[in-house]
Amino acid sequence: MSASFPLAKLTFLIAILTAVGQMTQTMYVPSIGHMAGEFLVSASSLQAVMACYLIPYGLSQFVYGPLSDRLGRKPIIVIGLIIYIIGTLVALFAHEYEWFLVGSFIQGLGIGCGGAMSRTLTRDCFEGAELHRANSLISMCVIFSPLMAPVLGGYLTEVFGWRSSYLFLALFGIAVVIAMMTSMMETLPKERRKHESVANSYKFVLSDKRFQGFLLILVATFAGVAVFEAAAGVLLGGVLGLPATTVSLLFVLPIPGYLVGAGLSSYIAQRRSERRALNVGLVAILVGSTVVLIPGLFGQTTALTLIGGATIYFLGAGILFPAATTGALSPFPYHAGTGGAILGGMQNLGAGIATLLASFFPAQDQLPLGCLMIVMSFIVMLGLRWVNRKHDHSNEMPLVI
Repeated sequence: MSASFPLAKLTFLIAILTAVGQMTQTMYVPSIGHMAGEFLVSASSLQAVMACYLIPYGLSQFVYGPLSDRLGRKPIIVIGLIIYIIGTLVALFAHEYEWFLVGSFIQGLGIGCGGAMSRTLTRDCFEGAELHRANSLISMCVIFSPLMAPVLGGYLTEVFGWRSSYLFLALFGIAVVIAMMTSMMETLPKERRKHESVANSYKFVLSDKRFQGFLLILVATFAGVAVFEAAAGVLLGGVLGLPATTVSLLFVLPIPGYLVGAGLSSYIAQRRSERRALNVGLVAILVGSTVVLIPGLFGQTTALTLIGGATIYFLGAGILFPAATTGALSPFPYHAGTGGAILGGMQNLGAGIATLLASFFPAQDQLPLGCLMIVMSFIVMLGLRWVNRKHDHSNEMPLVI
């Protein structure tokens, strides 16, 4: 650990940085009905908002990561946040659906810096088992922003209208960029910066076979989470006809499952092994996906199975994210920016494509959601098999290189 950057301060800065992106992703969900009425579009078509946000969020990280390996982490974070604020203002004042999508696109383009750097900053300061503990702690801390965002968004929508949520996001983004400029220290010293070509950096990281497996696990797991987040508001608000405040409360109920999973991840890895943590996470997301799928096979939509299945899935995701992130980045102390960019970029790009695909299916029941979540679970299984195939079973802590 960097002596000049204590864990508590690092955790706080990463938490507020990632909170910007996470709150943007979920805060509008309780407002879907109001937004659809104002923009004169169907509620299901508003799933495209998340796709327009997540796809540039993912793609931009492929630029931010290698640039941060050359220029340092702090300037990249500040520039990205400024771009995000511009996009938020475009969305706030948009009176046509197309311009609102443009604003969402710019938001994703800017806050991609947070997606890449949140993983990179921990790798700059920690390694081995300490890195896993740091990732688990940060995962538990950052979960409170998506927990709070839909509740806050639902309240603001009911009292002030849906645009007040985007005013809040603009003000929050300004506060975070000020905090980063005044309180964040550079975690990548000049002597550790890489000046090789971007292509060589990506080739070096992507050539690692186990990194490929961990990447597949993270992309598929996050895609399942994003598909639920995009569809839950439509199913709960549109299909079941629940009010915005009720939707916001139900929407956040699965998130404590993620909090518990993140805590279990480090515990299982220390008491058993990293591999056991990955296996437990896989079982949980398979069970959760099945709970969501079964009622859909009979053309039904129930809040109990939606929220119950998602809670189990989120539990598994909470276990998988710290374990797979640690395993992926441990071998790359000098390419942490590039590695973090690939992980963050591909996770959000995959999630954006998955939510865009979901928007083409009629949201009449929870069958499309259940099918997509179960497909993502099987992809995680394939990624885990790939990791294990490249794994030295004699090493009790195989992810620490």
